[in-house]
Amino acid sequence: MGVAQHTDSFHRCVCSTRRVTTTLLRGGRIHTAYDPAATAIAITDGVISWIGAEHGIEQAGHIDRTVDLGGLFVAPAFIDSHVHSADAGLALTGLDLSAAQSLPQCLDHIRGYAKAHPAAVIWGHGWDESGWPEKRWPTLAEIDAVVGDRVAYFARVDVHSALVSSRVHRQLDPSAVGFSGDGPLTQISNLAARDLARAAMPVEQCGDAQRAFLDHCARHGIVEVHECGFPDPRSLSELRGLLSMANVPVAVRGYLAAAVTDPQEARELLLQSGAHALAGDLSVDGAIGSTTASLCAPYLDAASRGNRYLGDDAITEHLVACALAGIQPGFHAIGDDAVDAVAAGLRRAAERLGPNGSVALAAVTPRIEHAEMVGPEAIATFAATGTVASVQPLFDALWGGEAGMYSQRLGGERAGRMNPFAALASAGVTLALGSDAPVTPADPWAAVQAAVHHRTPGFGLSSRGAFTAHTRGAHRAAGRVERGVGTISVGAPADIAIWQAGELVRPVSAEKLSRWSTDPKSRVPLLPDLMPGNDLPSCVATISAGKVTFDGSGLLESGAAESQLL
Repeated sequence: MGVAQHTDSFHRCVCSTRRVTTTLLRGGRIHTAYDPAATAIAITDGVISWIGAEHGIEQAGHIDRTVDLGGLFVAPAFIDSHVHSADAGLALTGLDLSAAQSLPQCLDHIRGYAKAHPAAVIWGHGWDESGWPEKRWPTLAEIDAVVGDRVAYFARVDVHSALVSSRVHRQLDPSAVGFSGDGPLTQISNLAARDLARAAMPVEQCGDAQRAFLDHCARHGIVEVHECGFPDPRSLSELRGLLSMANVPVAVRGYLAAAVTDPQEARELLLQSGAHALAGDLSVDGAIGSTTASLCAPYLDAASRGNRYLGDDAITEHLVACALAGIQPGFHAIGDDAVDAVAAGLRRAAERLGPNGSVALAAVTPRIEHAEMVGPEAIATFAATGTVASVQPLFDALWGGEAGMYSQRLGGERAGRMNPFAALASAGVTLALGSDAPVTPADPWAAVQAAVHHRTPGFGLSSRGAFTAHTRGAHRAAGRVERGVGTISVGAPADIAIWQAGELVRPVSAEKLSRWSTDPKSRVPLLPDLMPGNDLPSCVATISAGKVTFDGSGLLESGAAESQLL
């Protein structure tokens, strides 16, 4: 059984035909509240069986194998709470346009890729004209000049709009929503163009891209991703393929973006798709970069308030149907109008579900993806209904600040109120960190650092809070509340990552918090120093439920036939 086929109840290593074995990892720096001075842990058939210091190793019991960590840092492994594996893999293996700093550079990257791959479909991702001197995207003629009469599709960095070649453009319906004669395609036209380009690819290319992305995640200390899929036939086929893929290094929890109106419909969709929940990118609106996020007031640089894709009634019906079916619901919402619509839908759903409606919603752990423009009333609603906010801190790192894309689109006042992580956490809203790969890289320590060093003073998290949101918080986003999950503690599954890291420091609390939280006696484990400019930890090895999924330096190798299972 592949790692992706683990159940949601808990990662467990099935070892019915093997004798019990225990591996001791010693001489390290262990991130655990169980014993912050610990230097060693024992793993017995995929479960952490002992934690302690060198002088107490005899208490670990019989040891079959010992690995000397040499001072490496051992921490709970990460979960990425929002990814698109095929697109992220295609960006890794194909044409990545995120490094283009100008219009000519973007066209040069496309020209070089087209020349190097004369027979392939050209699939590119990551262009962002908001940071270019020209402040415009390539025209259809400019794209054709470098790719010729070939199938070419270039997704904007936020994936809510795209440019194409004429070979694709002339197959589109000019009357479809989001069609443009010479600019980015959005909404229905973007999806149609995407489908045409995907259909022209060899069948195996998508699977290869998905596997490449999961390998990338394992190399970055990630043991699980939350895949956000769509219900159109091609995307559904990709989701099924990913969820059934064997021998992959990272577990996959599938989210299907399909709205429902009754519980039976919800159950049938999960059976048909193999997905775990009806959430993820079930879009109430679009994205700010593509001016399709739904706003209460117009964009500064576009004569519109964006787009609403789901109405108020549809949001409420979906929440009620999923709650009655015992299925996790959720939505993509970025603009303030969209986020407020989700909050209002939660309040209406709670009323529909009866006197304990908020409890009934909390029992299925609703999710809101992104929630970038969220105000106090919405935050209070999320806290009251147990709604988890799945957020992407690298959005703020890339597009926040006075000169960033958010300010260009919205103005400094609105932009400065975006992504209020501290306010969400202070209100009791569980946060889960993710990348939205390929929109931003699946690089967990970079996301944690961005969550701490928010561009708006007072909006960031403590390093402890940010790290927890990318580990335990992401488990909570999957509906897991078992004791010890997402931590290094006795009895917890051995989902850990081993890092080359510099000096470890005690997480510093905000001034308004009590001093006990940073007192050395408080049992608060140390973390790497995440100050900007410092080197971030580098992954040496990743272990998922006791299975070695990445071992970059051969640290965990041995002569034993069972060396890959701890």
